[in-house]
Amino acid sequence: MSFPRTTTSAAANPYVEFDRASWSRLAAATPLPLTAADVVNLRGLGDPIDLPEVDAVYRPLSGLLQLYAAATGALHRATSTFLGERATRTPYVIGVAGSVAVGKSSAARLLRELMRRWPQTPRVDLITTDGFLYPNAELRRRGLLERKGFPESYDRRALLRFVAEVKSGADEVTAPLYDHVTYDILPDRRQVVRHPDVLIVEGLNVLAPARARADGTMSMAVSDFFDFSIYVDARTRDIKQWYVERFLKLRRTAFSNPASYFRRYADLDDAAAVAKAEEIWESINAPNLAQNILPTRGRATLVLTKAEDHRMHRMRLRKL
Repeated sequence: MSFPRTTTSAAANPYVEFDRASWSRLAAATPLPLTAADVVNLRGLGDPIDLPEVDAVYRPLSGLLQLYAAATGALHRATSTFLGERATRTPYVIGVAGSVAVGKSSAARLLRELMRRWPQTPRVDLITTDGFLYPNAELRRRGLLERKGFPESYDRRALLRFVAEVKSGADEVTAPLYDHVTYDILPDRRQVVRHPDVLIVEGLNVLAPARARADGTMSMAVSDFFDFSIYVDARTRDIKQWYVERFLKLRRTAFSNPASYFRRYADLDDAAAVAKAEEIWESINAPNLAQNILPTRGRATLVLTKAEDHRMHRMRLRKL
């Protein structure tokens, strides 16, 4: 039997590190309620995740999250008893962060489906921070359209307010919705969140730290309200390749929709499409990853690292 390993001495490393084999063995007694068809429906475009990957990685992760959520619930009950309160338990909030094209959206959707099939957490909601981007008209007004996805392109106050209301136990909270076809906010639609057992918040910058105000005090960060956080990681050169491959697939699918914001790319030949994808990556996504996303990796409770073939090969869990 092998055991988790660490890359440095236990005293110096805040993580317990698992390889794929030792991590997958953690799920020996955990059911797998998804089918191969479920996984195909949940995975993102360009993400080849399959049922064996879900079995090896996400099944044990869902079991671990159930343990953490149950422990938090027990702490809530003990604290309420101590304080003489009868406060309703607030939702368990999980943040999922990582680069464009790294597979964090697939990870978030899979966790939602796995966790909602556990009897302890039947109500699991997922929101993406895309809905909190400023509308394109506002981004143009601010000169930020070419920096879409950078921290300043989000209505951070609205996002913070949303998560704070969920975590305060509000009966109903709504979030704006984003349309990936028109590349803009849907002005007349909202996602309704009604006091779930678990809320998953997925986005590029959800682990960003609090910022200093003009008066020197610190603001709050969205991650201040997370009970658990996950960073989906990979080598930058691999993520770039996955981004280019996804762009080529979108050229033949979503971009061909007449309503698509990117319709102008649908008729590019292969060489021109690769060149355009690499240009977008180098001018927008690579700087955002290096400057804003990757520096938040160390704030995560769990780091899932992908290999070149998209398969998770290392898991680093922060020690309690």
